[in-house]
Amino acid sequence: MSVLADLLIVELASVLAGPAVGQFFTELGARVIKIENATTGGDVTRNWKVSGEDPDKKDSAYFKSINHGKASRFLDFGDPTDREFAYELIRHADVVISNFPLRTAIKVGMEPERLLEMNPTLIFAQLDAFPPGNEDRPAYDIVLQAETGFLSMTGTTSGEICRMPVALIDILAAHQLKEGILLGLLKRERSGKGGLIRTNLYDSALASLANQATNYLVADKVAVPMGSQHPNIAPYGDIFVTSDGERIVLAVGSDRQFSDLCQLLGITDIPKKLRTNSARVTNRSELIDLLAPKLAAIELQQTLLLCQDKKVPVGHIKNMAQVFATAEAQRRLLIYPDGEKTVRTVAFEMEGEPITGEIQGHQARPEEDSMVENEREKF
Repeated sequence: MSVLADLLIVELASVLAGPAVGQFFTELGARVIKIENATTGGDVTRNWKVSGEDPDKKDSAYFKSINHGKASRFLDFGDPTDREFAYELIRHADVVISNFPLRTAIKVGMEPERLLEMNPTLIFAQLDAFPPGNEDRPAYDIVLQAETGFLSMTGTTSGEICRMPVALIDILAAHQLKEGILLGLLKRERSGKGGLIRTNLYDSALASLANQATNYLVADKVAVPMGSQHPNIAPYGDIFVTSDGERIVLAVGSDRQFSDLCQLLGITDIPKKLRTNSARVTNRSELIDLLAPKLAAIELQQTLLLCQDKKVPVGHIKNMAQVFATAEAQRRLLIYPDGEKTVRTVAFEMEGEPITGEIQGHQARPEEDSMVENEREKF
């Protein structure tokens, strides 16, 4: 029995960040009811299909990435009956997750103040794009990548800008909101009162700039696109090709690791200008010229084994097919009733909780459907 088995969550959110929060809780055993707009066909991502995906399929692969195990209900908040049905669910809920802009929430009668008044123990988790005062400004992840500096740093050394291939700002904001909800539940356990928890994509992105923020704030260094390279460490993020044509990336974080790397590659005399990390960062071109021919003479598997033996961090650059061919990735899958798969978003282990292992997933439970339909019958 999951510690969250008795938790009821109503999800008034669409796209990625908000639904990712609901996905987190459903994977941990909570009952998550996703309310979608019946007048527009529901969550817009149901139709966000990748090139080559079956156009006749009901739901896109994108939608299935963060909506496993939820009980979806299509409601029209313009219909008094549907709206009152939603209110009745919320009166029994522990958490509401919403990414409605404030104007929209007021228009459809789902603003935090109203819902907290009808259920004082409710945790209302609000997710906006921008901070208060600008929260009605519409935005998707790419806009926040641009506005918070991420986009200016991602790309090639020639200056080409590249979008991060995952909507990472959405994922980061989802983590912030999950943490806020968990803290809110703990506070409610002690005080008996719910309340409003809110975050936004902008603040979540800024909070995740880490060393790139302090490189500027402390050292006045403005980051520029560097491909995969690290601005503070070398060779870190530098890519090489093995003799069998496979690409690897090094993540050497100390002078000792660099010395061990040189030893396994047969480099007996390290040039003076490459002996310290700061020197290697400054003389990166010479560093690449030293390492590339040595690594190009060794096959991938031998390179990985040699580095592992010397405790030198190295990674094989895999595509999605290669990743999911591994046993490690396969054990992280959740299975939909139609046999399609997604990846579990919970990646931690907790004693006594069935979080890892041979995961087969779970479906929306019959009692959820029964509870929803029983409430509907009242109206």
